[in-house]
Order: sequence, then structure tokens, then C-alpha cells
Amino acid sequence: MEATMHQAKTQLSKLVKAAISGEEVVLTRGQKRIPVARIVPIDSASPLGEISAAEALKKGERPLGLYKGQFEIGPEFFEPLPEEELALWEHGENDDQLFGPA
Repeated sequence: MEATMHQAKTQLSKLVKAAISGEEVVLTRGQKRIPVARIVPIDSASPLGEISAAEALKKGERPLGLYKGQFEIGPEFFEPLPEEELALWEHGENDDQLFGPA
């Protein structure tokens, strides 16, 4: 597939989708349509932080252990909140004005 710079500006999503699906996308410049760039997909290896079970998520499934080993929850997570913080989570005097009656 060949596209001018103007087409690339207005249809970038379409061109990226074509590249991801395996189609060669070449960007051209000028009336002579001189090739100047190519849009190619990034290596299929998952970048850091990408969910490894993306296919399952697309199907609406939530596999167990999806984030296993990617982060830790410290013991302080299970400790009670200080009264000052807890008060911020509870119903406040201005909440009815902002959100309506509870």
C-alpha cells in the first residue's frame, strides 16, 4: 500500500492497521510520489507492562493470575486507614450538593 503524506495525516489509524495486519505501507512525498518512509509493526514480543493474556481479555475472560509476579502488595495495604483519610472516603457535608442526596 502506498500513501501520500497528506493521506498519512488524515488516515493514520487505517495505515497503521494495515501495517499491523502484514501489509507493507510506504509513505511518499511530492507529485512524483518519492518513497520517504515505511510504516511497519513493532516486533511481536510484548513490550514491558503489556498484558500477556490480551486475547483472553478480548473475549471477555479474566484469567486467574494475570498479573502474577508483576507487582507486590505490602502488608500496610491491609492496615486500617487513619481517621483523617477515612473521613475523606465517607459521606461529607458537601456531598449532597455535589452528587444529590445519598
